[in-house]
Amino acid sequence: MPNSLRGRVRAMLHGIALGDALGAPVEKLSAADIRARYGRVTSLNTAWHKMNLDASARNGRVRGNGIVTDDTLMTLALMDIYGDVGRHLDAWDMADGMVRQIAWIPRYVPELQRETMLIERLFYPEKWIFQRHQLSACDPRQGGVGNMVNCGAAMYIAPIGVANAADPKAAYDEAIAFAAGHQESFGLEAAGIVAAAVAAAFVPGTTIEAIIDTVLGLAKDGTRAAIVDIVGVAKQLRGTGANHEAVCDAFHAAIAPYSPMGDDVNHVADKAGRLTDAYRPSRLNAIEELPLALGFCLLNGGDFRLSIEDGINSGRDTDSIGVMAGAILGAMHGESVIDAEDRELLNSANRFDLTASADAFTDTVKTILDADRRAAALRDQARSALAFS
Repeated sequence: MPNSLRGRVRAMLHGIALGDALGAPVEKLSAADIRARYGRVTSLNTAWHKMNLDASARNGRVRGNGIVTDDTLMTLALMDIYGDVGRHLDAWDMADGMVRQIAWIPRYVPELQRETMLIERLFYPEKWIFQRHQLSACDPRQGGVGNMVNCGAAMYIAPIGVANAADPKAAYDEAIAFAAGHQESFGLEAAGIVAAAVAAAFVPGTTIEAIIDTVLGLAKDGTRAAIVDIVGVAKQLRGTGANHEAVCDAFHAAIAPYSPMGDDVNHVADKAGRLTDAYRPSRLNAIEELPLALGFCLLNGGDFRLSIEDGINSGRDTDSIGVMAGAILGAMHGESVIDAEDRELLNSANRFDLTASADAFTDTVKTILDADRRAAALRDQARSALAFS
């Protein structure tokens, strides 16, 4: 059934893992570097560009051939939080549930090839969750204050869109309430918009154009402006036959006023003490990953695989671009987009079962949505009894 909640959740989670694993081997390379080294990445059976380095130079990690990163693992962690509490979330669940998930519950981390705490793999802005909530015991709603502003919350927030399926405003509100414990400024705004886009994707018969229109009605400040500009470029280029290099150049020129990093995304010793606008709170800025993901989705008319591939071949934060495109389009199209061979490789490479995880989460979401329906009926009944005069 194309409108099956279960099938759409399966496809959303598959899209996340697929985009993550396709993008991971080329993360932090520029689009030009990817073209020079790989031509075009289209297969999960792709070697990581760092695998020829010694283990210390790659922090003991392995990638490629279907291995996912923290984007997928934190998505699964968020799904587990929902399973534990069986209700909608807020910042207190970041302080309790997410801290437990990343710091106190061991799991297999495929990049490290061992079972450990997820916090060992996380980037500093995600380790911030543990520092702020467990070590500093902050007000949960202020957990994101002072963090490095990045896409870290947006990359795993898609399950909140599922818990508010077909209600983008509710998804936006819940994502902001929850992710305030992790991110601030345009990093927090991006999380709200990703969740809203995923929720909008669950509307039966929707289109990528309708999803983008919906999120533009919710997005604020630089995030909204960046999406508007990227969408404008995508509309101009759609159907013109422009090659991928030309599209990347146009998209990167459009996002540059909102994201000052460009292709210079690696953190090296020479950057110590350097003044930069990157990663700082600003109402004028936006993360790159979300506008670019939406741009490639629109450019390709919502095509699932092509949008993900174009996104990860555009360079920079490739895995997160792929994750966001995969989450939105997986939820929009449903189970028909799942390639059985890719699913098998993702499951075996990462020692998880995407279908089982998706189905368990779907059962939890059904409970939450049923409770929402009952609460709405009681609210409407109470309101109908009010005298409006």
